[in-house]
Parts: sequence; structure tokens; C-alpha cells
Amino acid sequence: MSGRTTGLTPPEGSKTPVRHPDAPAPGEILGAHYDQCFGCGDQARGLELTTRAGEGVSVTAEFTVRSGHQGAPGLAHGGVLAAALDETLGSLNWLQRVIAVTGRLETDFVRPVPVGAELHLEARVAAVHGRKIYCSATGRIDAPDGPVAVRAQALFIEVRVDHFIENGRAEEIDAALADPDQVKVARAFEVNP
Repeated sequence: MSGRTTGLTPPEGSKTPVRHPDAPAPGEILGAHYDQCFGCGDQARGLELTTRAGEGVSVTAEFTVRSGHQGAPGLAHGGVLAAALDETLGSLNWLQRVIAVTGRLETDFVRPVPVGAELHLEARVAAVHGRKIYCSATGRIDAPDGPVAVRAQALFIEVRVDHFIENGRAEEIDAALADPDQVKVARAFEVNP
């Protein structure tokens, strides 16, 4: 649909994204931001996404589609693929050292992804306008240059940590805040829808 505005196009006056000086080096594995996260944590039915810092404000990630990720027989569920895109896009915030939540995620499903395939994702921030972070991602089957399976454009909104404390379940919030590792505390609250 030409001419359709979705709120995913950076407005005039947007700024080029800036990688934080303390961001992980390109190629460095980011690790789970929260061990209970469906996307990057160690969950039996989760994605167990592995994300690496890229150049500039970009990341790459991989996950293997398992039988528990099916929607149709032998194929990944579209919601699982959208979750993988969202998780990868959310990881960009760690490179900027901002706390942000998904405001909008628009996903294009280009081709089916079979069980057993490894999905290679690449995401980057295009622009920043105030609290709004505009970014995009692509997922390819079985190789970084494999056939495109999914694409997404997203808008993340920078928030304060209070967003999580006021809206999350108290026992998980308290446990995350009590961790003596302050980097883990900061990362636990970096992204959430």
C-alpha cells in the first residue's frame, strides 16, 4: 500500500543512532538479558536466542526452530517468528544503553520456516527521535545470506525502570532487583513489551 503511514518511518529531525561507549564489542555475545525471558533465557520451550553485537547500532542473532515452535505441521508458528524478531530488535537497546519497550512491530512473513531450520537474524537502529527508536530486522533461513523468511520494522519507546516495577509481578521484580550483579539488574529491565 503506497502512501500508507504506519508510524514506523522516522520523522524529519530524527537523529542517527549512537552506540554507547561501553557497549559490547562487535562479535561479542550479549547473553540473556533476563534468565526467565522466552526469547533469550534458558526456557525449555523458549527460543534460546543467541545474540551478538554488530557494527554501529546493530546485532545478529540465531535460533533453531524446534518441534515445540510449530504452528502448522513441520513449520514454525508465525508468532514464534515474530517473537524472535522482537527479541532481536530489543537487544539493540543494550548497545545504546537505554531502557525501551516495543511500541509497534510490523512483520512480513516471506516464506515458511521449517522445523530444524536455523534462523539467522540481523537488526539495526535506523534513527532516534526523542524517546522513539526506529529499527528493522531480517531473518534468513540456515545462513546469514540464506533466503529471506521474515522481516520487521519496529518502533521502540524509551521508558524509565518504573515502567517495569509498576507493571510487573512483585515477586519477579523483587528477585531481579535483589541480584548482587548490577549488570544483570540493569539488563533484566532493558526490554519488555
